Amino acid sequence: MTQIVSVKFREAGKQYHFNAHEFTLKHGDRVIVETDRGRALATVVTPPRELAEGETPKDLKSVLRLATDEDFALAQSNAAKEDEAFVFCQQRIQHRKMEMKLVRAEYLFDGSKIIFYFTADGRVDFRELVKDLAHYFHTRIEMRQIGVRDEAKLIGGIGICGRELCCCTFLTEFTPVSVRMAKEQGLALNPSKISGQCGRLLCCLSYEFETYCSLKKALPKCGRKVKLDGQPGEVINQDVLGQKVLVRLADGKTVSASAEEVEQGKGPAPPPPPSADQPPARRKSSGGAGRSRQRPAEKKPKPPEAQKAAPQQKPDESPAGQPENKPARKRNRSRRRPRRK
Repeated sequence: MTQIVSVKFREAGKQYHFNAHEFTLKHGDRVIVETDRGRALATVVTPPRELAEGETPKDLKSVLRLATDEDFALAQSNAAKEDEAFVFCQQRIQHRKMEMKLVRAEYLFDGSKIIFYFTADGRVDFRELVKDLAHYFHTRIEMRQIGVRDEAKLIGGIGICGRELCCCTFLTEFTPVSVRMAKEQGLALNPSKISGQCGRLLCCLSYEFETYCSLKKALPKCGRKVKLDGQPGEVINQDVLGQKVLVRLADGKTVSASAEEVEQGKGPAPPPPPSADQPPARRKSSGGAGRSRQRPAEKKPKPPEAQKAAPQQKPDESPAGQPENKPARKRNRSRRRPRRK
């Protein structure tokens, strides 16, 4: 059995698995681990758990020790050096007039390498810049190009919701976001309202997308022909969270009904009947109070003597006894062309 512990190197960074050996660790402990780039200071996310030999990941690195006060002091000194390295690199970029934007400078824990993160529209030839930096800092230099989302994750900021950006607080991985997610949630397709600090679509559009899709399946689509109380109508709008639809009837009225009422063909429930204390209202008749309406008298058929037999007409004669004029035959008025000699 192997003791596996999950750690992270940044506040909202990815989680990596390490071999905890016999260390007793808990959530929030700071440890020194061995990585491919050297030693690094990490934070424990989940306590150690046992895994079988066949379930352990390959190339598993180990936890070296718990972090000490000296390790914390070294991390603070490296953070102070990062500001100096950022300023110097920015000056060299402006001096060489390079089309790139410097985002951050990061020292490794042991100071063996400096990583400069930058953004650019295309490929950048930074070989001369690396020579200037290596000659000044006397250590290894690595230039790493990142995207605009990674830039927002490293810098941080406040979103349009008034809270700190999700990518630099708890979002460890970026998920693909599309405009369809905004359409399904009924949001205005205004780039300034559905875009984040990075200029891309908001990551939070994907949080409730599956919920909206599942709720919409229970509602009739817009444009569907339905019936309410025997009247034909058409669905013109959906209230996904309220699970209701707006139906326009044939007479032009709009009615809000639930999905069950639309499927059963029944409209909203009528008002409750009057209580037993109140007597039912009497209908007013045209003939006065207490009189019932009389049916109209049925018309008596005429005697056979009064019915005169209509004279039979021949099919080829008009009512006046004259033969019908057949339509004249159209004359072909097209002139024949003279024959050529």
